[in-house]
Amino acid sequence: MTDRTTPAAPRPVLSSTSAQLFVADITASCDFFVARLGFTIDFTYGDPPFYGQVRRDQARLALRLVCEPVFVGDIRQREQLLSASITVDTADEIKQLFLDFQAAAVPFHHPLRKESWGARTFIVLDPDGNLILFAGPAD
Repeated sequence: MTDRTTPAAPRPVLSSTSAQLFVADITASCDFFVARLGFTIDFTYGDPPFYGQVRRDQARLALRLVCEPVFVGDIRQREQLLSASITVDTADEIKQLFLDFQAAAVPFHHPLRKESWGARTFIVLDPDGNLILFAGPAD
């Protein structure tokens, strides 16, 4: 009797992720991400635009026009409901990124701090109230 086992297919590898942010104005959001956070515009779609994507290095954020409030009141800020989380590899990078954003007058939900779990983080507040976490190693 011959053993005819089928070789296992290679496990698919997830290579990237893109968070989707709900915004009131695609153009204004693109301007914020480009001018303040150093992203570039990958694309915008529609006339006027209702969808787009910005990118910085391997971080991508999709922007989706929504004409009505998605969240009730200040729940996002009160509960720190993150819309996206972006990481860097080193402690020097997270500190420099924070200083760059601070120099660009980016509004922060919370400044650079060391978390109890060992990361160093800060949270940016975009013009639509989206909270975007930036994280890196503490040391």
